[in-house]
Amino acid sequence: MSMTIYRAKRILTMDPSQPEATHIAIVDGRILAVGPRDAMPEGDIDTRFADKVILPGFVEGHSHALEGAMWNYLYLGYFPRTDPEGRTWNGLESIAEVQARLREHAASLPPGEPLVAWGFDPVYFEGTRLTRRELDEAVADRPLVVLHASLHVMTVNSAMLEMAGISAGPSVQGVMCDDGGMPSGELQEMAAMFVVFDALGENLFEAVASPDTLRRYSRIAQRAGVTTITDLYNPMTDEAVAAMVEVTAAADFPVRLVPAMGVLSWAADEGIERLQAAMAHNHERLTFGPAKLMTDGSIQGYTARLKWPHYHDGHPNGLWNADPEALTELVQAYHQAGLQLHIHTNGDEAVELMLDAIDQALTLWPRPDHRHTLQHCQIIDHAQLRRAASLGLCLNMFANHLYYWGDIHYSRTLGPSRCQRLEPLASASRLGIPVAIHSDAPVTPLGPLFTAWCAVNRRTASGRQLGTHEAVSVAQALEMITLGAAYTLGLDDRVGSLEVGKQADLVVLDDDPLGLAPERLKDIVVHATVLGGRCHGQG
Repeated sequence: MSMTIYRAKRILTMDPSQPEATHIAIVDGRILAVGPRDAMPEGDIDTRFADKVILPGFVEGHSHALEGAMWNYLYLGYFPRTDPEGRTWNGLESIAEVQARLREHAASLPPGEPLVAWGFDPVYFEGTRLTRRELDEAVADRPLVVLHASLHVMTVNSAMLEMAGISAGPSVQGVMCDDGGMPSGELQEMAAMFVVFDALGENLFEAVASPDTLRRYSRIAQRAGVTTITDLYNPMTDEAVAAMVEVTAAADFPVRLVPAMGVLSWAADEGIERLQAAMAHNHERLTFGPAKLMTDGSIQGYTARLKWPHYHDGHPNGLWNADPEALTELVQAYHQAGLQLHIHTNGDEAVELMLDAIDQALTLWPRPDHRHTLQHCQIIDHAQLRRAASLGLCLNMFANHLYYWGDIHYSRTLGPSRCQRLEPLASASRLGIPVAIHSDAPVTPLGPLFTAWCAVNRRTASGRQLGTHEAVSVAQALEMITLGAAYTLGLDDRVGSLEVGKQADLVVLDDDPLGLAPERLKDIVVHATVLGGRCHGQG
């Protein structure tokens, strides 16, 4: 039995019985002791982290393994972004810049090869939305697909519309049309986008079945200090399950992976059976069990479902990813089967529908400690918060939205009043609701310290502060990216805090998040991580 005792400048444990320590002893991948030096067993002290600060490894409760695949494609985002190889791509601030990058990349491809790009966000461009005409001006000699930053919308050129068989008119919900009744090139939500994926013979959402994608995803997460990572919309095909089992079996895989099966991809009975069968593959670095249900879309993409007065600028209300009655039936089926649901609810109308569905399910089949979790719930109102508390729900809020789309929500989609309750973290915490915060990578970059910075400072990209009464403390934000997120995944008995008997998952930081000004939280450097006692990174 080998033992390692680390000494640190400060250890923040997330254990209310012992919030701080200076030493931690690890045996066989688990925590044997936490406390001062005199609480440690006899043994040599490892001082490699003596000038560092140790926390529980970060738990990213809502991201996507697509983060490991998207850099196979061309980046078209508004904000600068750094790829896994360290190259920083400039943000594109005009349609002309988008067209120029597309032309340049198309020239490097073999003739006729489809071009796929991602990260474009039309809400930052005044005037009409991106259509096939602008894309045809840039690239007309091959199919072109531009996936929007929200992952809920894409725009394609005329060649792609023709290839997909939708150039003459809409054939499924979500195919948007121009004034002449012809497809504009914009395809909203899953039904319409999957027509394009089928034509390409390449479904971006199934790229997670690649072991290389999963390994890259894990490396990106580790560099951000994450030791437990979710893939919160996994197709759960046979190939995807096999890939996850393969990569997580490696002793040097640096994270614990929690995939959530995409519910809408399967009939209810088939999906439940598939998910339950996958759970037989669970081991220390892989946990099947959660199921992900998509209700509406994104607020900034105008596909979320909002209660009255709907969109601030008068835009029509968004789309359901399935009929509301069908969504309710799926909630009941998975709840009755004893499975945990993570439910995408961006708009408050979507929240209302799911509160009703869960209320009905609990009335029919009472289940203590179900931990069903509403995801995003960006403008959940106070009556809904009280109802969520009474139903025993967890919330995982998209704090990064405050920075990336706060200005847009203030001026266009939601207006100043509703923006005061955008991501109402403080109110949820006051009600005792278990709360986590997330990045939704690759929608925004994976980085829990930045996510915590957003929750504390509530600053938009322009510097505007939104909803000061919903700000949380640094200590609260740190719990939301550790123990809080672990609780929403049903893993708080194993990870999320540094307690005797739990997995020895640590993140090692260069600075103390409780000793710096809150404005500097996002700038703290991750020095290393430890997963099950094994060091990764500079450790």
